[in-house]
Amino acid sequence: MTTTYANLIDGEMVTTSGTFEVVNPANEEVVGLVPSCGKDELDRAVAAARRAFRTWKKTSAEERQKVVMGISAAIKDNADELFRLLTTEQGKPHQQAQQEIYGAAGLAAAQSGLKLDDVINQDDDTRLSRTRRVPVGVVGGIVPWNFPVMMAIQKIVPALISGCTIVLKPSPFTPLTTLRIAELIKDVVPAGTVNIITGPDELGPMITEHPDIDKITFTGSTATGKKIMEGAAGDLKRITLELGGNDASIVLPDADVEAVAQQLFWSSFSNAGQICVAAKRIYIHEDIYDHLSKAIAEYAKTVVVGDGSQQGTGVGPIQNKKQFDRVCELIQDAKDNGYQFLTGGDVDPSGTGYYVPITILDNPPEDARIVAEEQFGPVMPLMKFGSVEEAIERANNSEYGLAGAVWTKDTDKGVEIAEQLETGTVWINEFLHISPLAPFGGHKQSGIGAEYGIDGLKEFTYPQVITVKRDAEV
Repeated sequence: MTTTYANLIDGEMVTTSGTFEVVNPANEEVVGLVPSCGKDELDRAVAAARRAFRTWKKTSAEERQKVVMGISAAIKDNADELFRLLTTEQGKPHQQAQQEIYGAAGLAAAQSGLKLDDVINQDDDTRLSRTRRVPVGVVGGIVPWNFPVMMAIQKIVPALISGCTIVLKPSPFTPLTTLRIAELIKDVVPAGTVNIITGPDELGPMITEHPDIDKITFTGSTATGKKIMEGAAGDLKRITLELGGNDASIVLPDADVEAVAQQLFWSSFSNAGQICVAAKRIYIHEDIYDHLSKAIAEYAKTVVVGDGSQQGTGVGPIQNKKQFDRVCELIQDAKDNGYQFLTGGDVDPSGTGYYVPITILDNPPEDARIVAEEQFGPVMPLMKFGSVEEAIERANNSEYGLAGAVWTKDTDKGVEIAEQLETGTVWINEFLHISPLAPFGGHKQSGIGAEYGIDGLKEFTYPQVITVKRDAEV
């Protein structure tokens, strides 16, 4: 029997007469029914958040921290149930699902202690001037399907810590684990502070344009981010946009081929390549290109693609049919243009489940779609370069600027290169490490604003300057 899930509105679990199906991408079976919310449910959730904001904004940092730690505990205490449900709806292997669930609990705990202290601007005989941070108000959060739990928590927690309340919309492809968490935290968070509602894509623009929502925080594609920016412009909503990336890795000739081959593989193929900061273009110095490309391709053959719930699976399916079709289209384009494959490339679109074999291309040109566009799937182009200057220029030749990496034994040289890359994050000799205490955001068309750390927390606040004139005659 298929489980029917409920939304969290004003402290209560709420169902609707209309529902929609959630499908397991590994076998295309329906695994849950969730409410299909529209304007009425959204208005109710926003009104609850507005009422709760009047009280929540006056709470102390200690009270807010206690609530957020309660969210962390609820996730951690139910991790076994949650990671299995996450694999069922998202497709990622159990081990990676565990990492997301425990990572979300850890993120909440780490950020619970963040605090925006007042800043003294002037303190002398004439006046005292200080800047305080005040919460924006009601936040609308829109979450993608690749890391649905982590992305939900990274929007809920800073909203609460800053004194805001939130109405959160999970992706219609992956709402189940988030709704189960909503059930677990219903009595942890004060009524109305966190509202979680589900609906079709049309619900997103309703949130963006709602007159009583003060800020939008969105993670997803650049194309959708532009539409959200347009929708929020009507009443000058504050926005945080974490958008697409076409992240480049640069491998210098001194890199240890055997040591980095597996790391480069997983930098691209973790979560079936469905990570905004996955390595999507790998530039390898010509001196080691043949050796390293062969080592990566050979390792790829040892990794099992399959159902994430099955032991031994390393790469799961693409999460949804729309993205599966897009990845297949990019692979077919590479074939049509005669590009060479080191492994993979043969997709059976008639099979059950959205499976794409691990696909690695051998030195396609810079103008190939597989290089110029964000793949967001288990497809990776490897390219040769001759000089460091050339590699930097090619890496920066993108409308995106989310993240990048440099691989070298000479870390000073790595930092020198990193400082020339036009991205918000650059790793030296590692990948996919994002600290909850350091800002994360994109340059160029990879986004606006930042998440995580104090910089991310500030995104949910306004600065307010209060100045007291001393010895004033009134």
